[in-house]
Amino acid sequence: MPALASHRKPRTRLSATPAVGLTTAALASVTLLSTQSATAAPAQPAPTIEEVQKKVDDLFRQAGTETQKYNAAKAASAKQRAEVDALLQAAAERAEKLNETRRELGHYAAAQYRDGAIAPTATFFLADDPQSYFDQDQLMDRMTSRQQKVVADFRTQQKEAATKRAEATKSLETLTASQAELRTSKQQVQEKLSEARTLLSKLTAEEKKRLAELERKKEAEAKRKADELARQQAAAAKEKADRAAKEKTADQSSGTGTGSSTDTGSGSDSGYASQAEKVLAFARAQIGKPYVWGATGPSSYDCSGLTQAAWKAAGVSLPRTTWDQVEVGTRVATADLQPGDLVFFYDDISHVGIYKGDGMMIHAPKPGANVREESIYYMPIYGSVRPA
Repeated sequence: MPALASHRKPRTRLSATPAVGLTTAALASVTLLSTQSATAAPAQPAPTIEEVQKKVDDLFRQAGTETQKYNAAKAASAKQRAEVDALLQAAAERAEKLNETRRELGHYAAAQYRDGAIAPTATFFLADDPQSYFDQDQLMDRMTSRQQKVVADFRTQQKEAATKRAEATKSLETLTASQAELRTSKQQVQEKLSEARTLLSKLTAEEKKRLAELERKKEAEAKRKADELARQQAAAAKEKADRAAKEKTADQSSGTGTGSSTDTGSGSDSGYASQAEKVLAFARAQIGKPYVWGATGPSSYDCSGLTQAAWKAAGVSLPRTTWDQVEVGTRVATADLQPGDLVFFYDDISHVGIYKGDGMMIHAPKPGANVREESIYYMPIYGSVRPA
């Protein structure tokens, strides 16, 4: 049988050269891994000024939305607190009436005890289950009509007191939920505003200058659109006046017209214009006061706080939030806006201003800004309403 060939490799002497090769390979591997890591996680480019502007605007808008949520929760909390107080007061009154009846029953029980008898009234009053005892016909037969009435009142007042306690408990639970929502909305507003301020604080002086220039361009474009709307409204008003004048002249020439057709609606228009003057007079007096989210005056306002206060000065009560204010009154097209109308902005209806004419409005813009006049085209318009 032939001998098996040996599979052992011949020994060779080690030298320094392979070690150098190994080190080179290791370095190459490290370099490759470093290159791959750099490729996998490239450095993020700094945002452009346009991107910063958009981000900041979005954050302020989101803060405006959260402010309306805060306003809604605050209004709900205040309403719920009033209901809870009323229910607690009612429950206390029911409890007092119950105690009065309990005392009267006690007087009957004491009188019967002094007579040496086991008082049915006392038995009823001290029983573990007064209701079942009360249902016994023999007890009622042995009571006077006055005692029966007192017992009946006692039962009624027990039920009423229990009902009021249950209502108060439920209302307190609702109040607790409203207060929790209030805290959450407040935190969300603060977080959005903090993020916006952080973004702005990181800008260099040159970047802030460029951002201001973008803002000026945005305002100029909005003003251009406002001027165009003013021209269109002026032309429409002139056309309406000319048409009315011609109709009046035609009526006078024929001798049959009374002129009443040209006055249709003038009474209501005049009444609204009078209210609008009061609204705008109030709004103008607030120009320069700071925007503060959740504020309703008199030293500061948020957007819906200003509109609410301004229309209150004209004797009209508006709800607190933009979401509720947009449901008040009559919807009007942008081309048909009149001074005093409310103009709402963004798809989520998170901002509102008071139209003053010529495409301009008075509004409380955002944190860090004051109440001011501005083009209604500065923000995307959602729609408009005439509150009265």
